Amino acid sequence: MTSIKELQEQLLTSNDNLQFSQNQLLNKDLSIIVLKNYKFHRQLSIELYNASTTQTGKLKNPLIPISPLDAALKTLQPDELRFYSAVSRFQNNPTVSKSPLDIDALKVVTANPLNLRYFFHNAEFSENIVAGSLQEVSIGEIINDVTLFVHKKKDGYEIFPQLTIQGKTYFFNEVELKYDFFILVGQTIHLLGKFHLLKLFRFFKLQHSGLLRVQESRFKEFQLNILEKLEDCVTVVYTFLNEGTRTQLEEAGISQPAEKLIYLSDLDSYVMINPVMKYGMAEIPVLTKRQIYAQDGEGKLFTVKRNDDAEINFTALLLKQHPDFEEQLQNDLTYFYLHKQRFLDEDWFLNAFEQWRAEGITIHGFNQLKGNKLNGHKAKITIQVTSGLNWFNTILNVHFGKKKASLRQLHLSVRNKNKFVQLDDGTQGILPVEWLKKFESYFKTAEISGDVLQTPKTNFSSIKQLYNAEELDDAVNNEISLYQAKLVQPDGFKESEVPPELNASLREYQKQGLSWLNIMDDYNFGGCLADDMGLGKTVQIIAFILGQRKKVKQNTNLVVVPTSLIFNWQTEVQKFAPSVKLLTIYGSNRIKNLKELDYYEIVLTSYGTLLSDINYLKNYTFNYIFLDESQNIKNIDSQRYNAVRLLKSRNKIAITGTPVENNTLDLYAQLSFVCPGLLGSKQSFKDLFSIPIDKFKSSKHAAELQRKVAPFILRRTKREVAKELPEKTEVTLYCPMEEAQRKVYDAYEKEFRDFISGLTEEELPKSSMHVLRGLTRLRQICNSPNLLRDEKLYGDKSSKMEALLEQIESKTQNHKILVFSQFVSMLDLIKKELESRNIAYEYLSGRTNNREQVVSSFQNNESIRVFLISLKAGGTGLNLTEADYVYLVDPWWNPAVENQAIDRCYRIGQVKNVVAVRLICPDTIEEKIVKLQETKRALSTDLVKTEAFFFGSISKSEWLSLFNQH
Repeated sequence: MTSIKELQEQLLTSNDNLQFSQNQLLNKDLSIIVLKNYKFHRQLSIELYNASTTQTGKLKNPLIPISPLDAALKTLQPDELRFYSAVSRFQNNPTVSKSPLDIDALKVVTANPLNLRYFFHNAEFSENIVAGSLQEVSIGEIINDVTLFVHKKKDGYEIFPQLTIQGKTYFFNEVELKYDFFILVGQTIHLLGKFHLLKLFRFFKLQHSGLLRVQESRFKEFQLNILEKLEDCVTVVYTFLNEGTRTQLEEAGISQPAEKLIYLSDLDSYVMINPVMKYGMAEIPVLTKRQIYAQDGEGKLFTVKRNDDAEINFTALLLKQHPDFEEQLQNDLTYFYLHKQRFLDEDWFLNAFEQWRAEGITIHGFNQLKGNKLNGHKAKITIQVTSGLNWFNTILNVHFGKKKASLRQLHLSVRNKNKFVQLDDGTQGILPVEWLKKFESYFKTAEISGDVLQTPKTNFSSIKQLYNAEELDDAVNNEISLYQAKLVQPDGFKESEVPPELNASLREYQKQGLSWLNIMDDYNFGGCLADDMGLGKTVQIIAFILGQRKKVKQNTNLVVVPTSLIFNWQTEVQKFAPSVKLLTIYGSNRIKNLKELDYYEIVLTSYGTLLSDINYLKNYTFNYIFLDESQNIKNIDSQRYNAVRLLKSRNKIAITGTPVENNTLDLYAQLSFVCPGLLGSKQSFKDLFSIPIDKFKSSKHAAELQRKVAPFILRRTKREVAKELPEKTEVTLYCPMEEAQRKVYDAYEKEFRDFISGLTEEELPKSSMHVLRGLTRLRQICNSPNLLRDEKLYGDKSSKMEALLEQIESKTQNHKILVFSQFVSMLDLIKKELESRNIAYEYLSGRTNNREQVVSSFQNNESIRVFLISLKAGGTGLNLTEADYVYLVDPWWNPAVENQAIDRCYRIGQVKNVVAVRLICPDTIEEKIVKLQETKRALSTDLVKTEAFFFGSISKSEWLSLFNQH
C-alpha cells in the first residue's frame, strides 16, 4: 500500500520547487549578460544570469542561470523577444563555421533593450561562472569600416589596417580581438559589424601582428587578386599616390561630372540591381570602397576622388524606392536585389525607372533579364484631333521611350483587352488601365486610316464626350458648336426656298422637311426621313432633288424602292416635277452604258433589280442615293444591305415610316448606310445599345441612343402635323369560335404549347422556323380551318368569316371598304364569298401585275365597294382615300405594320372619318398578341418615336403566356 509521503511526492508541488522555478525567471534589476568561450571549441557563448550585488555594486554568488527561451515566454515586447532569440543562438551551439546571421544576431544582443550589465568570463580564474571570474565591460559603437594603408618601401610594400573609433585612430596592435566578433579597447567592446571584417582582423591581428609586407616582385599580383577585391568592402589607401590635379583629370578624360548607371542582371529567381558611378572610363559600384586610379600623359599614376555627395544621393534615391533595400544595405553585398516577380510589377519598376531617368541615371540590362520582354518606359500619350473633309482626324502618339506604338498595334491590344502593346523592337509596352478603356472607346467610334483615326463628322457628339477640350483644335471646336446649334429642332431651321419647278404647295411641316434635307446637305450629312405614312415624304424628296440643280453640277440621283412603289414614284414625279428627267431600270428596261446616266436626274429601280445590277451600278458615283421603305435593308447580313453598301454617292438618305420594325438592329442597318460610323461597329452597337435595349428593356440606353441619332432622323406623326385630317377610330370586333372550330384550335394549341415547353431559353432562337410555323397554323385556324392545306378536313365553319361578311353587307351601300389579310389564301376564301353574294371588289396581292389599274379602279369606280389586299403587297405605297372602313382580318405582332395598312386611306386627301376594325377570336393567341403588343410598344416609341414591336426579344415565358393554360 502506497504511503502518505509517497502520495505527497506524486501529487503535491513543494514550495522549494516553486521558489527555484521562480528564481530561474529573468529579474531585470539583478540580471547580467556574460560573454565566454565554449570550453573545448573556443567559440562564443552568451549566457544570462540573475546575480545579487553588494552595496558597492559588486557581484556576489550564487549566480543563477536563466534560459532565454523561458524568459521569452514571459514578454510580449518585440525587441525583447528578438533579444532572447539572439542570445539563444549562442547557447549550446559549438559550431566552428560562422555566417552573416551571427553578426545580425549580435547586433540585436548589443542593442541591449533590457539595459543589462555586460561581463567577460575569465576562464583562468575559474572554469565555472562565479562572481570572481567575471569582468564588466561596456558596449561601444559598431565597427563597420577599416582602412588598409599601402606604403611603398625600398624593397617592397607594407600593408597595415587602421580603424577609427569615436574619432580616434587605432592600429591593430593597439586593440584586442575577443571571441572573433569583438575588439576590446580599454574596458569597452566593439562589435565588428561586417562579416568580411572577421577574416580581415584574424588575418592581420593573429597572423601578421597588424602589418603585412609584400615584395615588389609580387605586389602587382597581390594587388590584382587581393587588394582590388578587398576594395569592394574595405577602403584601401595608396599613400605613395597623389590625388590627380585638374590637368591630370582633364588628360584622363575625367573632368566631366560622373555618370550614374544601374546594371540589372539575373540572380536565380531574383534581379540584381547594381548602382554604378562612371568616372571617365572607370565604372565604380557605389556600394563598394573601390578607389579610382588613372594615368596622366606622362604615364604617371594618380588617384581620383570619388564624388561622395553624388554617391550618397544616388544610394538614398534607391533606398526610398523599396523598403527591402535599407535592410540589404547592412549586408556585405555590393548590390541590391528583388524577387523577379516583385521587380517586374509594373506599378513598381515603371515608377522607379521614371525616377531614375529623371535623375539622369542610365539603365542597362533590363531586356536581358531572362523571360522579360517588357519595355522599361511608361507610356507617354498625346492626342490631337483635327478637322478633315468628312472626318475628324485623331492623331494618337503613344511612345514608350523612343519607340512609338502604331495604331494597328494599339488596336490589336485594345481589341484583345490586353494592356501589353507589341512594339517593333520586340518589347512590350504597358498601357495604363484607364487608357486601355479610353482607347477602346476611340476605336469603337472611328476607323483606322493609315496613322490616324477617322471619326465621321456625323459622330460629332462623341468627339466632345471622348476627348478633352485641349485635345481638339479650334476648327474642331467651332464645327461641333455649329452642329450643336443647327441640328437641334426642325422648326428652328432656316426655311429653304421651294423650287419654282415644283407643281405643289408644300405644307408647313413639309417645308421644314425640305429645310432639314438642305441643312444635312450643307454639312454633307446623310439622314433618315421617317415621317408617318401619308405625310408626303415623296414630295419632300422630289422638291429636294429639284433644289439640287442649283447646288451641284451633276444631279443624277438613284432612288431604290420596293417593286410595288415603282408606279407610285413614276406617277408622283410626273405629277409634281414633270421637268425631272426620270429613268426607270426595271424588267427589260435596262441601261447598257453608265455614261448615259449623266443625262437623268432620277434613276428609279427596285431592290430586286438592284441585286441583279449591282456589279454594274457600283461603278457609278451618284449625287444622292435615296432608299424608299428603307426597312428593306434592315437585315445587316442580307444581300440587299450588302448590295447598297457597294453603291457610291456624294450623300445618302433613307426614307421610311417604320425605321424600327423588329429590333434596334433595324435602325443600325439603315443608319450605318446613310451615316457610316455614327453607331460604330455592329458588335459595339450590340454591346452598347442592342442587347441592353432589346433584351433588358433599358430605357436609359434607349434614351441615349435616341439622343445620338436624333439629329439624323426627322420624324413627324400625323397627330403632330396633320391636324386637318378627320377623326380616326380604331375598334376591335370579337368573333367567338363555334364548337367545331374551337376543337381544331385547342388540338393544335396543345401540340404547339408542348413543343415550346420542351425547349430551353437557349434553344428557342435556334428553333425560330418551327415556332413561326406553329404560330402560323394557330392564326390560320382563327381565320378559317379551311386554310390548313394538306391537313385533315375539319369543316368550313369560321366565326371570323361570318362576322366579316355581315359587316361588308351592312356597310357597302354607304362606304368603301379595305380588307387586309396576311394570308392570300384567306383573301381567296373571302373572294369566293363576295362573288357568291354579287359584291363587286378589287383584289391586290404579290401576284398582281397591274397595280395602278387596280388602284385606279377602286378609287374611281363607284360600283367597286370592296378592296381585298394582302398585307405584304399593299401595306405601303398605296393611296386609297376613297375608303373609310379598314378591316384587319388577322392581327400581327408589329402594330406599325397594321398602322401602315390603315394609313392607305388615312392620309393627306382624306375627308371622311376613318374606322379601322380588328377582327379577333377571343380566348386565342390573337387576343394574347394584342396584349403583348402593348407591353412592347412603349420602348420603341421612346427610341425613334415610332410604334414597333421587338419580335426577337420574346422570351420563353412570354411565348407560353400566349397559350391557354388547361
